Amino acid sequence: MGSRSSITKDAELAYIAGFLDGDGSLMLQLKKRADSNRGVRFMATICLYQDSRHNAPLSWIRKRLKCGYVSKRNDGMTEFRVNGFSQVRETLKTLQPYLRFKKKQAKLLIQACKMLEEKTLRTMKPKDMRKIVDLLLLIQNENYMSKRRKTKEELHKILGLTP
Repeated sequence: MGSRSSITKDAELAYIAGFLDGDGSLMLQLKKRADSNRGVRFMATICLYQDSRHNAPLSWIRKRLKCGYVSKRNDGMTEFRVNGFSQVRETLKTLQPYLRFKKKQAKLLIQACKMLEEKTLRTMKPKDMRKIVDLLLLIQNENYMSKRRKTKEELHKILGLTP
C-alpha cells in the first residue's frame, strides 16, 4: 500500500485533472508577434475557468502544480493559466493519467510542445510546420468553438507554406 502522502498527491492530481476535464481548455494557437521573422509564434496554454466568486480552487491548483498564474477577467470569471511549451508539456504529463475527457487533446498538445521545444519556427522544416498545423487543428476540433477559426490553408499561408 502506498504512503499517505502519495495517496493524497494522487487524489489532488485527480481533482485537478477533473477540473481541467470539466472547466478547462487545452490550446495551441498561432499568435501575431511583431518581433519575429515570420511575424507569428505558436503558443501553448492550459486554462482553467471559474466564476470569480468561487476562485479559491484556482489558487490552490496553482500552488499544487507550482506553475502558472491566476488572473481575474472583466466578465466576472477568473482564469488559471499555464503557458510555455515545457511547462504545458510537463503539467500535462503529470495530469495525463487522471484525465478522462481531454486525454486525446493532452496527448496531441504534449506532442506539439515537444516539437516546438526542439526547434524554433525559423529552424523548423516545412514538413514539421505542417505537422504542427495539423496538431493545432486536431486540438481545436476537440474544443468547443465560440468563434470562427483559421483554416488549414490560412495557417499554411501565414507560415509561408504555400507554393
